Amino acid sequence: MDVIKRIDELMKERQWSDYKLAIESGLSSSTIANIHRRNTVPSISTLEAICSAFGITLAQFFSENTLNVQLNTEQIELFNLWICLTENQKLIIYDLIKEMK
Repeated sequence: MDVIKRIDELMKERQWSDYKLAIESGLSSSTIANIHRRNTVPSISTLEAICSAFGITLAQFFSENTLNVQLNTEQIELFNLWICLTENQKLIIYDLIKEMK
């Protein structure tokens, strides 16, 4: 698997810039830039931080499987909005949804 290509795919899905990935992952902008400019494969700890920013595990990052469930347009839109939220915002929304059941 091409790790850098996978990172780029995840960034594109979320419409994230290098700067946004740096902020969300807690990594420096230069670290993210080096991955792209120099084709530097990130260390495991760096990749873990990147995966955490994307809200996925390392296993999910390396998984060849795509979504096993077909999402409709509304669900895709909600998912794309969800992944752009901060962890605190996600907790608030999650709690709100649980209360509505």
